[in-house]
Amino acid sequence: MPCTPRTTLSHAAAVAALALLAGSLPPPARAADTPEQAAPMALTTIMRELGKDMQGVTDGIAREDWPAVAQRAVRIADHPQPPLGEKLRILAFMGKDAGHFRDYDRQAHDAAQQLAQAAQRQDGSAAIAAFANVQGACLGCHQRFRKPFREHFHSQP
Repeated sequence: MPCTPRTTLSHAAAVAALALLAGSLPPPARAADTPEQAAPMALTTIMRELGKDMQGVTDGIAREDWPAVAQRAVRIADHPQPPLGEKLRILAFMGKDAGHFRDYDRQAHDAAQQLAQAAQRQDGSAAIAAFANVQGACLGCHQRFRKPFREHFHSQP
């Protein structure tokens, strides 16, 4: 077909229509776009907030700001839980070790409650001892579960 102004316009219109259509399509899915990786897991967000609360306790103890320590300790003790579906995936992954995970969480909870009580009494020595117990529970859990958890759910060590 010879190039005439009419066929050139038709070709240009067809190319423009294809470009417009291609631009409106979503990009192809990549491995990183899977539902598990598209947004951080709720547990990841919870852990980040717990980290901020732990830093807040450290700061509060150093400044002897007992109301701040007590407030942070309560937040640590009563931290949010992941949604049920996520919790079930985590527990299924942990299998027979799920009980140990719950034990660490209970230990951290109990120690954080003791920390809150010590802070309310303005008992610095007891607060430091209770905070050490919170940190010990966190460390034990992280040493046992963090690496396999990250490798499984986030594909990173």
